Amino acid sequence: MDAMTTTPHPTGVIVITGIMASGKSTVAQALAERLPKAAHVRGDVYRRMIVSGGAEFEPGAGEEAEAQLRLRYGLSASTADEYASAGFTVIVQDVILGEQLKAYVDLVRTRPLYVIVLAPRPDVVASREAGRGKTGYGAWTVQDLDTGLRETTPRLGLWLDSSEMSVGETVDAILGRLEEARVA
Repeated sequence: MDAMTTTPHPTGVIVITGIMASGKSTVAQALAERLPKAAHVRGDVYRRMIVSGGAEFEPGAGEEAEAQLRLRYGLSASTADEYASAGFTVIVQDVILGEQLKAYVDLVRTRPLYVIVLAPRPDVVASREAGRGKTGYGAWTVQDLDTGLRETTPRLGLWLDSSEMSVGETVDAILGRLEEARVA
């Protein structure tokens, strides 16, 4: 019996975060596809909308990069709230680490609100990154971001070590343990 037959369809907003190549996009899309009325909000879309003057958030990034990151988070939170108010279950997926995770939770008005942190082992992430057609790390290393995730990110919601899980198993775990992920 799969998780969909044992778990009621969630409502509200589900935030999926983790470091790059942790499986956020794939898991968020698969989760949205399992639900009867869902929207997948991809946070990186807002960064890519900037045509000129964009400032990448990387080690030592200045105020402008931080301001653009906050803008991106604000836009995705507002979009999630709008979709939720129209009756969609919203899955937001983005890299939201450190104290920014708490700040992001405060931006989303919709309730219930769930946070899922995908936290596969760094060696698994490095292997996934090596096999991807895109690269996202730039000035960061897998170890840098993993350390930042584990040492500076508040323990909000459900943290999943998805190292040995398939996408389907990860979605099953999220649906089966969703109440553990509830933050508001």
